[in-house]
Amino acid sequence: QVQLVESGGGLVQAGGSLRLSCAASGRTFSNYAMGWFRQAPGKEREFVAAISWGGVNTIYADSVKGRFTISRTNAKKTVYLQMNSLKPEDTAVYYCAAGVKGPTPMRYEYDYWGQGTQVTVSS
Repeated sequence: QVQLVESGGGLVQAGGSLRLSCAASGRTFSNYAMGWFRQAPGKEREFVAAISWGGVNTIYADSVKGRFTISRTNAKKTVYLQMNSLKPEDTAVYYCAAGVKGPTPMRYEYDYWGQGTQVTVSS
């Protein structure tokens, strides 16, 4: 069992940066690949980035490639999403997720989800 709690969201101007954190509880965090997804109002939840259990392999959505960086520290049971050059279209609730398979962009591969943190980018 893994519980996930996101933090670090907020309001930022276009071009600014934010770093999201996702803290996990449970003893087997290092066994899980981790992903970040986001959901804007009226839209489906979409993949943003994912990282393998060991942190070696990462994948990104084309819309964030080159601007966002996913990383993890297994000793702290935490995964991060560094977001730079933010755009208004990045506005969404951001969720972290854990799954035994990955990294993968497929929502159904993730078994555990956090409650989300709001990111709002003003123009």
